[in-house]
Amino acid sequence: MANNSVKKQFRGQYDNEEVLMVFRKHPVMMRKGLIVASFGLLAVPLYVLAISYLKPDLTPTPSQYLFLLLAGFIFSAILFFPSWMYWYFSVYIVTDQRFIQITQKGFFHKKVVDIAINQIQMINYEVNGIQETMLGFGTIMIQTFIGDLVIHDVHKPAHIQHELLGLLRERGIALSDIEAHKGEKGEIIEES
Repeated sequence: MANNSVKKQFRGQYDNEEVLMVFRKHPVMMRKGLIVASFGLLAVPLYVLAISYLKPDLTPTPSQYLFLLLAGFIFSAILFFPSWMYWYFSVYIVTDQRFIQITQKGFFHKKVVDIAINQIQMINYEVNGIQETMLGFGTIMIQTFIGDLVIHDVHKPAHIQHELLGLLRERGIALSDIEAHKGEKGEIIEES
């Protein structure tokens, strides 16, 4: 007896469901956590400098300074961890049946949006500003029968949009050329 079961790649995957694409947000979305962690790392040298200046008799020994430096690294890692966790565990999965958005915010807040592939009407992207242009991230807008799904800070949005449209066309869910290039107000957007 042959085992026809496919190895499941995520929790909630159906037995007959094939994962076609997985993507995440751009790592730049962790920048706030990195800035906070940098200040946490600077706290130890500033503390040692303040102690050395205000009370010279309490200046730490080199071994104490190394311990404080290690404590600073641990403190900054703790400060950075929530941003990393939000980035790493927030995932977008495209299967042959569904588009799934899994968003993790903190330890106890997880949000899942599950849209049937055949409900997708349009996929557009936007790269707005010098930061997004230079670092290669932007926003993807997925219009469905239910409403719009907006995904910010996506790495290489043009590539992701092209891949998603290709997957839809392979599944026979192609939009007409005019419908695929309409903007929010229904006007046709010129490609350059």
